[in-house]
Amino acid sequence: MTVGKIATPVAFKTPISVLVLIHTVDLKVLLIERADKPGFWQSVTGSLEVEDAGLVDTAIREVMEETGIDATQHKLADWQTSNTYEIYPHWRYRYAPGVTENIEYQFGLELPEPLAVKLAPDEHVNYEWVDWREAAERVFSWTNVDALRKLGERHGLTL
Repeated sequence: MTVGKIATPVAFKTPISVLVLIHTVDLKVLLIERADKPGFWQSVTGSLEVEDAGLVDTAIREVMEETGIDATQHKLADWQTSNTYEIYPHWRYRYAPGVTENIEYQFGLELPEPLAVKLAPDEHVNYEWVDWREAAERVFSWTNVDALRKLGERHGLTL
């Protein structure tokens, strides 16, 4: 008699995500450096997961996981905008076969002042609070630059 192994289903990432631009009233922006790609700075991002009731829940969960900040205690705003981008080939293994694009929804989280951050060390290794224009020069993702541009526009400023 042969006993077979029970296959464990592979949990692929959902190609729907959020980008949460955390900023202060005076437009200081929180940037976090990726653990898996030194020198790659970004805002908080993360994919929709089964336990999330929707995009707002995803944004709240990701902010807490990546920074230790409770987004429910501050001004979290759904900017009602999204970008579709091609998933980098070196990250496609995380998604179901054939998935090459992701839809990313933008959120803003306004804080009264920069806060201390508790990073998830498996995801990020460093953080900095910088002027929004400097942040636009440092982030690696064009969708992050787009969100920073929109932050400026919301305050009557341009890059």
